[in-house]
Amino acid sequence: MRRHTVTVREALAEVAAQLAAADVSTPEADAELILGHVLDVSRGRVRALAVLDSPLEAAQLDAIRGIADRRAAREPLQHLTGRAAFRSLELAVGPGVFTPRPETELTAQLAIDALRAAPTPQPRAADLGTGSAALALALATEVPTARVWAVEKSPEALRWAVCNVTANRVSNVVVVGGDLTESVTLAELDGTLDVVVSNPPYVPDDAIPRDPEVRLFDPAFALYGGPDGLDVVRGLSLTAWRLLHPGGALVIEHGELQGAEIRGILAADGWRAPSTHRDLTTRDRVTTAIR
Repeated sequence: MRRHTVTVREALAEVAAQLAAADVSTPEADAELILGHVLDVSRGRVRALAVLDSPLEAAQLDAIRGIADRRAAREPLQHLTGRAAFRSLELAVGPGVFTPRPETELTAQLAIDALRAAPTPQPRAADLGTGSAALALALATEVPTARVWAVEKSPEALRWAVCNVTANRVSNVVVVGGDLTESVTLAELDGTLDVVVSNPPYVPDDAIPRDPEVRLFDPAFALYGGPDGLDVVRGLSLTAWRLLHPGGALVIEHGELQGAEIRGILAADGWRAPSTHRDLTTRDRVTTAIR
């Protein structure tokens, strides 16, 4: 019996239904991205092929279904495609590194704004706990006159950071292995930086994330920040104070219920004008302060 030829439209419907049944939050978008990955085309092209009722080859359909099964098991889509979009960047991600989130784009924007406002034609910044180097690369590409140091403790994540800096052909980022809470980290830059930005681990140790994509696949070292989630933030405050010159800006991403406590930590350490900013969902997401 001749095998039925499955079209792009039918495959999209099949995968979206499978992902919806698995409680994936964006089944239609994920279905388009899975087909786009297998077919090596954009989401817009996937939609056009669906309208045209274009047929799929058997090997393409098998690949689509294989990835859809893994996504239905809640493996992050970015791990399946090996790519994550962040602002204008495309980053390589996978096991061992935190996957950049859309809300971190606000963190990047606040740091970029501060870097552009620095009273020097060649501003300097550090991204502490860089992970995939998403924030460092955003600063370096959107403020091309800047020089950015990207610090990461985890050897696994550090490899992803180096890969992304190399793949994006960015020459104004320096990737450094080191602990953002240690006094020797970037000690040669003490008092010279204009901006320090960080998306540190801030989940309390006993607050297990609800989403399987986070709980099962994001590395624990990038998530958990001690009993109240703020152990690394306390160290970050001291390191950033050391690295920034007077008037330099600190930008910290955090959980939606942590803004007031972080402002208190920063005020106690001597920071001026600590202020918390809301993301597009109106949740507290980023706190800034001035050295």
